[in-house]
Amino acid sequence: MPYTLPNLPYAFNALEPYIDEQTMKIHHGGHHAAYVKNLSTAVEKHPELASKPVEELLANIKSVPEEIRQAVINNGGGHLNHSMFWLMMTSPNSGGSGTLPSESEVAQAIKSTFGSFDTFRETFIKAASTRFGSGWAWLSLDNSGKLIVHSTANQDSPVLEGKKPILGLDVWEHAYYLKYQNRRPEYIDAWWHVVNWKQVNENFVKAQ
Repeated sequence: MPYTLPNLPYAFNALEPYIDEQTMKIHHGGHHAAYVKNLSTAVEKHPELASKPVEELLANIKSVPEEIRQAVINNGGGHLNHSMFWLMMTSPNSGGSGTLPSESEVAQAIKSTFGSFDTFRETFIKAASTRFGSGWAWLSLDNSGKLIVHSTANQDSPVLEGKKPILGLDVWEHAYYLKYQNRRPEYIDAWWHVVNWKQVNENFVKAQ
């Protein structure tokens, strides 16, 4: 297949107790793997597309043939979003999660944009909590290079809108239902304990 499922950078149980092992196995090996397979299938009849990174396909979605465009949006977005999502998390025992280093570039930008980390966190939680149905909450750079908090439906990627994602949270039920059932706010609160702020900062620096 032209697209492949990336390995997790940690064990399936590494994010416990905040995200459970069984959820990670199904989320990665089931849902993400399906997006990869379906994206590869979608571009089979268009080999000129299969050689392009998924980011490029999504950034130039209008150049994708209409017959497969929605499949690329759904599955290409699912592949890209999840590939970033795994890296944005790390073990709560790694020493690199939970607290945003105040001296980092992204911390300074968050303070400058939102006034404080607490205000940013509240804004992000609201975006994640109020996303109706399935989707994602994001911290992204917009077209002007400004940090914004927003959400997207389904597997739509911020790249489709010309934005550069810095931090993202999957709020599809498959991301949390085994452990948290319908308690999305509880899942959102728990997730902050496993955020990989080093990776988030790298995303920010690279996106500028």
